[in-house]
Amino acid sequence: MREHRAEDIPHPDVWTGRATNRVQWLLALSGAACMALGIELAVDSAWSSGAAPLVMSVVGCIAAGLLVLFGTLAFVHVDLKLDKECVEVRCGHIGVPRRRIPLSQVAGADFTSYVTPRHWGGWGYRWRPEKGTAVVVRRGEGIVLRLWDGHTFTITVDNAEAAVRAIRDRLRTMTPGGAS
Repeated sequence: MREHRAEDIPHPDVWTGRATNRVQWLLALSGAACMALGIELAVDSAWSSGAAPLVMSVVGCIAAGLLVLFGTLAFVHVDLKLDKECVEVRCGHIGVPRRRIPLSQVAGADFTSYVTPRHWGGWGYRWRPEKGTAVVVRRGEGIVLRLWDGHTFTITVDNAEAAVRAIRDRLRTMTPGGAS
């Protein structure tokens, strides 16, 4: 018999969703390899051209490796949490970047069946003047939040239709004639 933990039982007031991109792990691995090369150069180098080129190579490899490693790990997945007050979007394992959008700022939510990194200029936290802001970690379904200030915020998330229904339900209950 399986024991249920608190996080296994869905809370009626909270909807959560996630989208994951496993390809990002390969990019993170290349960043780790670049860092390892820099460390290898620093520890066991038969460099004969002098200290300055060696230091530049070591620092360059480690810096590039760190940028690639942390830049890709930040967008391995995106978590979306909807509660009574806001929509919260968190990226990666440490949850940064993060954005909280109060439901009072949301005019509506729409389902989109096809969000692609190519249309947004790549993976990650994106802004395009003609399209709005997006968190794109993979190709596929997502939600588009229409904000009262005229901007949009697009998020790739699995089961996006359920997310849109949950957001619309919350927005309906916030309106004066919505629910009891």
